[in-house]
Amino acid sequence: MGRITELLDTAHNRSQANAWPFLGALLPNEAHELLQLAPGARLIDVRARAELELIGTIPDAVHIEWQSWPGWTLNPHFQTQLIQATDPESLLIFICRSGHRSYRAAAACAEAGRGSCYNVLEGLEGDLNKATGHRNELNGWKQRGLPWSQI
Repeated sequence: MGRITELLDTAHNRSQANAWPFLGALLPNEAHELLQLAPGARLIDVRARAELELIGTIPDAVHIEWQSWPGWTLNPHFQTQLIQATDPESLLIFICRSGHRSYRAAAACAEAGRGSCYNVLEGLEGDLNKATGHRNELNGWKQRGLPWSQI
């Protein structure tokens, strides 16, 4: 079994065990590795544009807002923008700040018939450390030392 298959199987098993509506769930390091190995895999960053400016970006990610700030209104054109930005056969890996909005985006895309939808657990900044009130301390893309940059 190749490494791509191993990563996808792990993600699929995780999703099945939790009865999530999308094909798989990846930890940030797994998502990063899969993006390096799988031709055509695309990282879809669903954070609001303001978050990109304040928190930073991930190189080569496709940015399509799931919700817009202020007001956190749903992007009514999300599916259309996703279709325009990606190949229909692409493996899509969704990420946001914490993994919650990307969960909803991956679920919506799977429900719309897009088969290869994966969510990045923990997101870019990870879970909130309740002891300190900060993110980037427990887990997440940044905390794991994966590539990102400040705008």
